[in-house]
Amino acid sequence: MTDAARALGAALLLAAMLTPAQAADPIRIGVIYPLSGNAASAGASAKDAVELGVELINNVHAELKGMPLSGSLGLPRLNSAKIELVSADHQGNPSVGQSQTLRLITQEKVVAMLGAYHSSVAVTATAVAERQGIPFLVADSVALNITGRGFKWIFRTGPIASDFAIAYTQFLSQMKQSGKKIDSVMIVNENTEYGTSVAGSIIETAKKAGLNIAGQIPYNANSADVSAQVLQLKDKRPDVVIFISYTSDTILYFKTMKSLDYMPPMIIGDDAGFSDPAFIPSVGELAQAVMNRSAWDIGKPGSNTHRINELFKAKTGRDLDDTSARWMQGFLVLCEAINRAGSTDPAKIQQALQRTDLRPEQLMIGYRGVRFDDTGQNVEAATYLTQLHGTEYKAVWPQQRATAPLKWPMTGWKN
Repeated sequence: MTDAARALGAALLLAAMLTPAQAADPIRIGVIYPLSGNAASAGASAKDAVELGVELINNVHAELKGMPLSGSLGLPRLNSAKIELVSADHQGNPSVGQSQTLRLITQEKVVAMLGAYHSSVAVTATAVAERQGIPFLVADSVALNITGRGFKWIFRTGPIASDFAIAYTQFLSQMKQSGKKIDSVMIVNENTEYGTSVAGSIIETAKKAGLNIAGQIPYNANSADVSAQVLQLKDKRPDVVIFISYTSDTILYFKTMKSLDYMPPMIIGDDAGFSDPAFIPSVGELAQAVMNRSAWDIGKPGSNTHRINELFKAKTGRDLDDTSARWMQGFLVLCEAINRAGSTDPAKIQQALQRTDLRPEQLMIGYRGVRFDDTGQNVEAATYLTQLHGTEYKAVWPQQRATAPLKWPMTGWKN
């Protein structure tokens, strides 16, 4: 070898050593939200939360002690690969959710899916993912049949209808034992998969506990007038009304109750419209001391939840709510599984999800952990009760999680 050849070889070796390693290809995750339609504000908030989740994964956040991947840049087991979202609007329409999921999988080549808010959309979209052999993580949709169909590629991190039914029944039984008048409970529910599933679970569980369900009022989602339903409630005079409604319906109900001068002693909202960012600005003054279910709590300054909420507030100007927090938690669980799989092979991601075993201190929401059963349901999911005090929901039940005293009866617009 000539001196010139040796010099050239040395120069090429040095150049190779000084050239940065090629960055790993981004990992594409498909997400479907309701970005238009009656739940657009909830969809936008969920999108904000998932996008913050991407920032938490793709960058180092060592201040989030104990949370998986918080101290790393990207996914360390995939050469620090970054997450890239491919988002789509399902409009609250099951057929649109179905077609968008198929497009994201077959054309955008995503390795996993996240969605979908509306249970009716989650039912059709997850069926597509199952047929295509792509993991689909359901972050917040609650209908029982999403994870009850024998599917192997579908996973849900959040609680389900039966969890809510148990929580409401335990709470109301405790209130009755403490001397509160709870002789009759009525349920008002929108009549898609979400409302029907949750209402059915509540009725079944409440009857077993000896609570009197005095009636059920199903109604068409996106109704323009709910006067007839409110007049039914006014005639029956239940001690507690449980509403299972999306955003526009929830807001309309409170405006109609005010116009008809009807307010029951207590209303419990089943998340959904009650957690939507539009709810408090629209009718918060009419709904003082209304109750709502939630697994999210901002927590004390210095806690991981408080730090994450501060990041979200800096990004959006508002606090996380239960829905957006469940979306973020679902996304973080999915990323932890992809990293643990060490691969973008959907089958390996599926296997990693099946083996997930996260503890409460590794989460940013108040679940007991994350562990999926054979149906794909997180058996450690949990939910609690909050109450609207002023412009914020405060945790009030169970007592060990309470950050504010329970007010009974609710004051509504008469506070």
